[in-house]
Amino acid sequence: MERPCFLVVDREFPGSISTRKLVIETAKFNVITAYDEAEALDCLRRFPKVDGVVVNADMADDAECIKLIDNLRAIVPNLDVIVISTGGRVRHDRSEHSVDSLNPKELLECLQSLRKDATAEILARESKMTE
Repeated sequence: MERPCFLVVDREFPGSISTRKLVIETAKFNVITAYDEAEALDCLRRFPKVDGVVVNADMADDAECIKLIDNLRAIVPNLDVIVISTGGRVRHDRSEHSVDSLNPKELLECLQSLRKDATAEILARESKMTE
């Protein structure tokens, strides 16, 4: 089984990426991290088969966030983008998924809902291991 892989785009800020990375790894998903737009675009060019991207909207203004999402989707059309922000407020229509950056459970549920089959397989495997 291939585990889903998500790219996390967040500024280099003590604890910000590591917290999101831990949340994603809790779901047994793989994580690639990028600290700015240029690094995110480079990562996506190198790893275009990621299952989605988690973008911290609080790291830039709305126009920069929209530009980043558009640039990511220029590389991978129809890419699932989860925008995290304080309070989960997204002021644009580039993302179908937005969650509160302070609610790790909400992020985890969103990621798992995007990859339901893989999540079910991971949970079944873990259940067998604990029996």
